[in-house]
Amino acid sequence: MSIASQRRSPALIVFSTSFVILWVILAAFPFVWTLWGSFKVQADFFSKADWTNALWGVRTVAETGAAFTGDGYYGAWVEQDFWRAVLNTLIVVVFTVIISLTFGTLGGYALARSGYRYAFWLLMIALVFRAMPHITLVSGYLLPFFEWNLWGHLPTAIIVLVAINQPFTLWMLHSFFLNIPKDLDESAMVDGCTRFQAFRHVIIPVMWPGVITTGLFSFLLAYNDFAVTAMLLSQDNQTMVPKIASFLGSTQVEGNVMFAVAAVVSATAPLFALIMFFQRQIVSGLTAGAVKG
Repeated sequence: MSIASQRRSPALIVFSTSFVILWVILAAFPFVWTLWGSFKVQADFFSKADWTNALWGVRTVAETGAAFTGDGYYGAWVEQDFWRAVLNTLIVVVFTVIISLTFGTLGGYALARSGYRYAFWLLMIALVFRAMPHITLVSGYLLPFFEWNLWGHLPTAIIVLVAINQPFTLWMLHSFFLNIPKDLDESAMVDGCTRFQAFRHVIIPVMWPGVITTGLFSFLLAYNDFAVTAMLLSQDNQTMVPKIASFLGSTQVEGNVMFAVAAVVSATAPLFALIMFFQRQIVSGLTAGAVKG
């Protein structure tokens, strides 16, 4: 037994374990509560008279004959065509991630291996664009999109999301490339590889966890975006987040809150699966990006 293990007091172990359990409960509760409520009717889940109606489903039993109902999911996916928003989101996310990673890896590698001072200033300019509010970039694209009759289509959202996301991928991948010794490039080129062959066959396999980590953050940016997609896409081409907002209605139009609740669960569940699937690569990528040498 190590000295560090011997010094751990039972009280500290109990406290740390209790803290972790409490944190997990608090973090998971909103999603678990929303998941539970998605199988209830609105009168139960948003009951003002007694919040325990959301637990037992009093009105759900009275209206549907069972304690649980899938009416919210049926209404969102079938009646309101939420599946179209899911498909649109998939298209936007895939193209945004692919384009961002392609330019990010090439640009990050070039800047990391460049000995010129302009590389620093290019990164500074990219950082300024990354810090700008998204709505600022969106407004700059509106006029040409209207002039060229491109507004409302998925490629318009993809172009703007790539423009917003590119500085982040450039900075993050640049830091990963800096952690890879230049000796690997030089050794590959001594063996007969060109610069691009060394990049493709030697460098990319080494920093693959960093690419996955950066790709996941790019995915989350496009997946969860509201401002860009809400302003640039027509109602027929809505992605999931604006579609969920439309279920809530407005002061002029009554919405269906349970459609929104079911859609939120449908949109959140894939994120959990994605994080669990790539958890090792994410940890390896973040660790590699945080350690120099």
